[in-house]
Amino acid sequence: MTALIEGARAAWRENGGTDAGLRIERVPGAFELPLAARALALEGSVDAIIALGCVIRGDTAHFDFVAGECAHGLQRVMLDTGVPVSFGVLTVENNAQAMERASPDKLNKGGEAITTALAMVDLLRRLK
Repeated sequence: MTALIEGARAAWRENGGTDAGLRIERVPGAFELPLAARALALEGSVDAIIALGCVIRGDTAHFDFVAGECAHGLQRVMLDTGVPVSFGVLTVENNAQAMERASPDKLNKGGEAITTALAMVDLLRRLK
């Protein structure tokens, strides 16, 4: 998680954001992300939500339920509230894939998630 957050934080700064303008809240797991996202969206103090996390496939179908319901729940929050929710939850087969995707020096999926959120905020402002 640290690498995802650092990648997002770096992208935020690259786009002119300040540390004071970035709020970070932690949840126990990916399944809980939609409820936290909904609470933040309804609070009215955020322009966008960047949901970061990681679900690693195991030996059971648990991965499919957690990853799928997390994605579905986050999309529902976005559609129900009108607040952009960027899906930065890695769904990977192993730790090596997670580290590669999270690393700010490699694929930087945290940075991609924040860039997407900023683009959606801009688009929605222009559409109003």
